[in-house]
Amino acid sequence: MTSPGAQTVLDRAGSGVSSGRLPRAVLTALAPLAWGTTYVVTTELLPPGHPLFAGLLRALPAGLIALAITRTLPRGAWWWKAAVLGVLNIGLFFPLLFIAAERLPGGVAATLAAAQPLVVAVLAVPVLREGLSAWRLFWGATGVAGVGLVVIGPHAAFDTAGVVAGLASAATMALGVTLTKRWGRPAEAGPTAFAGWQLTAGGLFLVPVTFLAEGAPPHIDLTAALGYLWLGLVGGLAAYVLWFRGITTLPVTSVAVLVLLSPLVAAVLGAVLLGETFGPVQLVGFGLSLAAIVAGQLPAPARPTGQP
Repeated sequence: MTSPGAQTVLDRAGSGVSSGRLPRAVLTALAPLAWGTTYVVTTELLPPGHPLFAGLLRALPAGLIALAITRTLPRGAWWWKAAVLGVLNIGLFFPLLFIAAERLPGGVAATLAAAQPLVVAVLAVPVLREGLSAWRLFWGATGVAGVGLVVIGPHAAFDTAGVVAGLASAATMALGVTLTKRWGRPAEAGPTAFAGWQLTAGGLFLVPVTFLAEGAPPHIDLTAALGYLWLGLVGGLAAYVLWFRGITTLPVTSVAVLVLLSPLVAAVLGAVLLGETFGPVQLVGFGLSLAAIVAGQLPAPARPTGQP
């Protein structure tokens, strides 16, 4: 079912490397670190006014490349499971995120997206039959507050439709992450194939949405081509191979909190490359967010069993 040559390159990134010195959580964190570059790549390299087209090129070509490398297709129930996960994690998530970004200041949209760990902590109760963890809820809320301090300016405006879209994007991906954890990964599919199924399904979902919302594709020059290549190969294929592998091998709440890295990276790149301001309030927010990320990788403290 799989070709022996090219698949090993990506599957080593998605599975074999973690058996060495790098912890699996660090490898999984590379995905949101890569996603954090999306803002600066989009604003500096891509043609304006076509965010959904960027999302489409980030997903569909990467998915088709993964399928061509692995030559592994879903079997049985995994046809519809892969479609559901692809739509939740990518196909619906991208449009909702872009709607929020268009109608809200970027900092507000990023803060709403950072609510994903909170949603995952709640969804883990009915979907994964886990107990509701006050530890996870506390650190999830701390992470949202930290991201808010980093990216929300003093004159942030709120739009109802934008807020709903932002919260829906967090809920959509949170449900996708939780279902990915529940269903696991089929034995016949390596990390690259599993990512390819979802990227392809999400990309196919985005095709009609993109052309109905944005019309004809933009002109693509060399600079834009480099931006799309980065988003597709690094922010798409490589990142999602690592991300979906992390979901299937780590506690789902530990993976979810890693998404806080994405707006932090975007803020750092904005300050370094675009000259955006970065002061003491942002540093406090950084500290809170990093504390939430670290705490999310630790087991929750055991509940006291009572005094004798």
